[in-house]
Amino acid sequence: MDGRFLLQLKELAPISLKEMDSVSLMNRKDTKYLATCNQLESLLDVVRDKYMVLVKTSDDNRFSEYITTYFDTPERDMYIAHHNKRLTRQKVRVREYLDSGDVFFEVKRKNNHGKTKKKRIPVAGVDTLYEDGADRFLDGVALMPIPLKNMEPYVRNHFERITLVNNQKSERLTIDTGLSFQNLVTGNKFDLTGLVVIEVKRDGLCYSPIVDILRELRIKPSGFSKYCIGAALTDMSIKRNNFKMKLRKVGKLVDRKLD
Repeated sequence: MDGRFLLQLKELAPISLKEMDSVSLMNRKDTKYLATCNQLESLLDVVRDKYMVLVKTSDDNRFSEYITTYFDTPERDMYIAHHNKRLTRQKVRVREYLDSGDVFFEVKRKNNHGKTKKKRIPVAGVDTLYEDGADRFLDGVALMPIPLKNMEPYVRNHFERITLVNNQKSERLTIDTGLSFQNLVTGNKFDLTGLVVIEVKRDGLCYSPIVDILRELRIKPSGFSKYCIGAALTDMSIKRNNFKMKLRKVGKLVDRKLD
């Protein structure tokens, strides 16, 4: 984590995980934004008195580390569904919370109305999924067409996350930095340090100034799949035409040619 962000986060009031869990967003609207580290620095200055920062541990830590391993078929069916803009699609992953030691096997499914639902179970790790019942869990997920035996670990990412909650507790911001990828099939690695992925989760019925703040800072809405971008950057054998514009945009933000 960049030291300048740590100093800025110290200036925000803390909120505990228990307090944050009480934030109910019954009519939630999620929007992703892509930004640079300089833009994030400006954003943290602007929201200093308007937001609280999640502090999970007793050592006053204001960011969390995640490792996520995505599974797919050898034919990359889940990647292709996203690339081909299928409305109904799913992702299967193992997410590790390095600060707490928690590990979950998760299924995220997006329906044809654009709504995403996530189901998960605790597991010991990527190598113990069958012992932990992940195959049976996956078989029980409604409309999940692919069994675990037909998948393999494919792309792994690592990033650090800041979570902010506004003073009215009507919205949350997750801010991901230090994003890097490792392809577990090709062996290729790719680092996107310098890119900031912001997701605003807000109550659609309440006015929120954050959209205006982001606009003033020239931080624009942009869909972004960590899995798909990680796959496109680390596996040259897969289709990537529909992601080329996204790769160009990310490349401009991190000052690298990616397409």
